Amino acid sequence: MTDALTALLSERDWILADGATGTNLFNKGLSSGEAPELWNTDQPDKIRELHQSFVDAGSDLILTNSFGGTRNRLKLHDAQGRVKELNARAAELARDVADKAGRTVIVAGSVGPTGDLLQPVGPLSFDDAVESFEEQCTALLEGGVDVLWAETISSEEEIRAIAQAAANLKAPFCGTLSFDTAGRTMMGVTSTGYADIAAHLPVHPIAIGANCGVGASDLIRTVLGLTAAAEPGVAVVAKANAGIPKYVDGHIHYDGTPELMADYARIARAAGARIIGGCCGTMPEHLVAMRAALESEAVEPRPSLEEVAARLGPFSSESDGTAAGSPTAEDGEGRARTGRRNRRRGAPAA
Repeated sequence: MTDALTALLSERDWILADGATGTNLFNKGLSSGEAPELWNTDQPDKIRELHQSFVDAGSDLILTNSFGGTRNRLKLHDAQGRVKELNARAAELARDVADKAGRTVIVAGSVGPTGDLLQPVGPLSFDDAVESFEEQCTALLEGGVDVLWAETISSEEEIRAIAQAAANLKAPFCGTLSFDTAGRTMMGVTSTGYADIAAHLPVHPIAIGANCGVGASDLIRTVLGLTAAAEPGVAVVAKANAGIPKYVDGHIHYDGTPELMADYARIARAAGARIIGGCCGTMPEHLVAMRAALESEAVEPRPSLEEVAARLGPFSSESDGTAAGSPTAEDGEGRARTGRRNRRRGAPAA
């Protein structure tokens, strides 16, 4: 059977994803250092409200409140024995909202990093990581998610471990990395490197992409690299932060306006992204503006880096970290061909 996300992508040119989980929950009273996942049982109405606010704003895809739902992360809150309970409940809460939407809304099971470094850099073995992710993913699937969704991953080993868990469970899978270090992830993966990694995962991803990171400009530059190098048929995800975080009156504030995020959505689509949403700082009002922009305006030409910077702000680094330099509208096709040649030759990831 065709999974729900693939079916929706076959009908739609673009899908609007949701916004920030953490930022919005902090606005609802979540304390710094408190595990959001505990609210699935302690404050379920507030989690429903969050999902409902995204659906009301126009989101076609919502992520479960389960980002830190592995035993590795939950042990920081003495909740490592509640993996099944908290993840299944996260899925059920999102599923309940989605099923009452009156239209198709995809429920994606959010799977974040364990917080532990994998071997050979750290102590966590690959097999133990797979076991931990499989435990979480099993509960998410039992709770009713349509697809497993890795996000904010930085290492090749960890994205492979989550993909292996999805393969073991024969579940549909998407994965986004956070490119936050001069165009690379914290562990050095580039956009084109990730496209190559994704082509050799144990489960074929429905979508790959970028979330969080530095700001909208940098994320779009990464999306340009991903869309130039991704395998045919793989959708690309753009989930940028709503501007740059600033400390104002004792609180973290993201400076991205709804107008800026609407322009980001237009540019993300022009860059080739098919699933477009927001990450940290993205509120329902941002999503309303993004949906209106995507619905009311024609697709723009693929943007140059100069245009991205002029409309969304300067890049945080001169390069996107790839060996071939920063992707542009002009060299996108050439780099796509080069990426495919390298994959056929079995070249290692960047």
